[in-house]
Amino acid sequence: MPSRSVPVELRGALYFATKSTVWGGGRAFYDPEQEGRVFDRAHLVSASQFADIAAQEMYRSPGEDLDLGPVLRSGVARLGSGRYETLVCAGQLDGLPVLTFTAPWRADEVTPEPPSRAYVRLLAVGLLDAGAWDVDTVAACIASSRAAVGHWSDQAIRALVAE
Repeated sequence: MPSRSVPVELRGALYFATKSTVWGGGRAFYDPEQEGRVFDRAHLVSASQFADIAAQEMYRSPGEDLDLGPVLRSGVARLGSGRYETLVCAGQLDGLPVLTFTAPWRADEVTPEPPSRAYVRLLAVGLLDAGAWDVDTVAACIASSRAAVGHWSDQAIRALVAE
């Protein structure tokens, strides 16, 4: 478990693309090059824990540490061409790097895929649990994301959270 979790706002955009066989809809990705802001949660984990989480999302075997030097120096490091194989340093928080992983493509370079009901609910509840934003703000953020627009309204997301 992380030793601490805090809400953060990152520069960039949230978008949904590629179809998850687990969730049945689009996966969430982060495009740090787009205008906007992304609500997120930062979890304080060790470098080994981060490597383990990244390996699982990359469908790789966990247990091998990542060389974080390149992402810490340049802000981006591509470990492969697949989804979640691009490491991003989105800034610093309390003197520590804010690291995440995303796809190597930009939001406008991939076909949008609307997220499933279960996935939207998971994201919304997770953001609300961070304690920094109210349900209207979280619902508007998700509903305005690429691939959610036209498929998920603020009202529909608020109803999901209320369930």
